[in-house]
Amino acid sequence: MGLFSKLMITGIPAIDWEMTPEYTFGTFESWGGKERVRSKKERIYYFFIDAWDEEPKLCLMERGIKHARVVAEILAPPEMVRQCVREQGKVALFERTHPINEQLKTWLLANVVDTDDESKIIPLEEPQGADMGATGLPLREAVTAPSTIHLPDTPAEMSEEEVAAMVARYSFADQERNPSGGFAHILVDNNDGLTVTDLTTGLMWQRGGLDIMSHRSIRREVARLNAERFAGYSDWRLPTMAEALSLLEPEKLANNQYVHRCFSSEQPFVFVDATRKPGGQWFVDFKQGRAFWSSGTIPGGFGRLCRREK
Repeated sequence: MGLFSKLMITGIPAIDWEMTPEYTFGTFESWGGKERVRSKKERIYYFFIDAWDEEPKLCLMERGIKHARVVAEILAPPEMVRQCVREQGKVALFERTHPINEQLKTWLLANVVDTDDESKIIPLEEPQGADMGATGLPLREAVTAPSTIHLPDTPAEMSEEEVAAMVARYSFADQERNPSGGFAHILVDNNDGLTVTDLTTGLMWQRGGLDIMSHRSIRREVARLNAERFAGYSDWRLPTMAEALSLLEPEKLANNQYVHRCFSSEQPFVFVDATRKPGGQWFVDFKQGRAFWSSGTIPGGFGRLCRREK
């Protein structure tokens, strides 16, 4: 099959034509919402529309239990992709990934899946691995600490209006609510390979983070890391909305995210310790550079923990 050979995917991979973005978190976070998903090593592939940018594109997703990676862009006829997006009707701002329609499925079968023609398949690079290398930051002893800005640090229930007001108050660089903003964080290297500190807020951050999991599971993982004294500390926690937004950069950087390259790119959006009023869970999306919310029926997210330096 041309598709999987082009992507150098071995084994006996198959396309799941019934899988959609809407079903993925529940399916793979529940250790197999579909009966056939039985192992962490199992991978399922499905096509979807990525409509986050001005021009939507057709992509191939590789999905497994606590694993998600876009492996290819498919060069489908642009008007066919746009028509699929139009068929979604009016959707919420955070809903920008869509299932394919029958027209695209027919086109894919004829032009990508059941053919040896690989010209319409654009492989995407594997994301940065766990070894993040040098931070590119100064060591903390080389920087004079400024006056600390104490951001809200307790769990909150927040409406959209309250998030917008917070973004404006601190000039966070939220690409939807305040694209010209820019919070003046000062990141320094703690020289441990695991953490960096923002001298502006007094927060120490994981450089890496937690893999995709449910909200309940991520709480258990936080407890485990504290019990093990990750990086020598036992007071790690989920960031608040303001704390996570403080990491946003005004422009997308070389890691294709609105966050400094000292952080792993494998956590594109993270849980924050905030629920939405009147319902839902808030996240901060480093790939799109914004806060967004999702309903409680879609529980999955990544984590990047922080702690306040004493």
